Amino acid sequence: MRLMVYSHDGFGLGNIRRMLAICTYLLRSIPELSILMVSGSPMLHSFRLPQGLDYIKLPCLNRGTSGELSAKYLGTETQETVQLRSQLILSAIASFKPDVFLVDKKPYGMQNELQASMEYLRAELPDTQIVLLLRDILDHPDATIQDWQKHGYYEAIQIFYDRVLVVGSADVFDICQEYQIPPAIVNKVQFCGYIRKEPGNRHPTQVRQALSLQPGEKLVLVTPGGGEDGYHLIHTYLSSLSHQPSGLKLRSLIICGPEMPLEQQAALVETASSFPHVQISEFTDDLMSYMVAADGVVAMGGYNTTCEILSAGKRAVIVPRVKPSQEQWLRAERLAKLGVLVAIHPDQLTPQGLMRSLVQQLNALKPTGSSAEIDLCALPRIAQYIRTMLAQKGHSMAKSPLLPLQPVPKLGNSNSWLKGWLSVSTKSPTF
Repeated sequence: MRLMVYSHDGFGLGNIRRMLAICTYLLRSIPELSILMVSGSPMLHSFRLPQGLDYIKLPCLNRGTSGELSAKYLGTETQETVQLRSQLILSAIASFKPDVFLVDKKPYGMQNELQASMEYLRAELPDTQIVLLLRDILDHPDATIQDWQKHGYYEAIQIFYDRVLVVGSADVFDICQEYQIPPAIVNKVQFCGYIRKEPGNRHPTQVRQALSLQPGEKLVLVTPGGGEDGYHLIHTYLSSLSHQPSGLKLRSLIICGPEMPLEQQAALVETASSFPHVQISEFTDDLMSYMVAADGVVAMGGYNTTCEILSAGKRAVIVPRVKPSQEQWLRAERLAKLGVLVAIHPDQLTPQGLMRSLVQQLNALKPTGSSAEIDLCALPRIAQYIRTMLAQKGHSMAKSPLLPLQPVPKLGNSNSWLKGWLSVSTKSPTF
């Protein structure tokens, strides 16, 4: 049984971490499953990959805070890089012949790089189930509706996709209503709930001992996710320590994130050296161990970090990103209204206000809302849907040999190249 996963990437670690969590759960839940992931994430190699998962690394595209795409490392034009990625994805699909193709976030991929693959799948592998995975919130409804209309995403879902799985809850944000999903495709949408994160590899006692916590000290975990735009949050947190109440003993663990520029990391390390109860590092692949061990969390509001906070039931202060997307702010605002966490708009962030909110959270017996009321059953539901799709399709292709990779003609304005590619890729392999 073969599952191919396209992991949308362009900013931070959120997408790849979410997709790896899903893949890991699927491999544990579905026997004899093989997963091939295609992703441009520069950090994919740094994560523990489960047995049964392999990946093809695509050239990196970087969205940055401006929202404009560019090649992150190659000295190539954006469109040239997109074209290369598109050809690699199509080659992988034609050779791997997935039973299910799971697409993260964008129905046609970044810069429509999946469109040729979608046409190929429907023409040559019509039994392959195509699934779109959406997080709970994409952006402000006005921006999302305009973007989806502009790129024909509503029509793409109607034509190519068998199902849309939403890792979120309609009680928090109903994308069908908020994004004006047409009635013709609403029946394809399934809300799965949020992703429950596993506790981590170490017991909280081990973590606190390793950090040399003293009796009476409160452990605060500070994380800006990938960290590319996390400097301001961490710098403000360090400044807030000067406003710490005299009776409060804090031990701070700061994870800068691997995508924070090195000069910014160096500046924060130098600032942190003035505070003996602050430990700072770049990256950990076991963030949940620290999350569970912490008494409170200060973080940006990415999807994965939010799920970790909800899963651990932690008191948290969220300072969400508001550019280039409103996604983090909308999520934090909705959850703050439910009393699950405290949200501070970055335009209103000050050292005094951050410390005041953190102290309030640390002094609370528990979050005023209950994270137990938030649906965290996404993983078993996704596994159920994928298992059903595999069973419906049958497994006649599961043991078929992989075709050798074929060269893909350059993308053009016409689909004539696609017809030629189809005729080549459907020939019987020669051994």
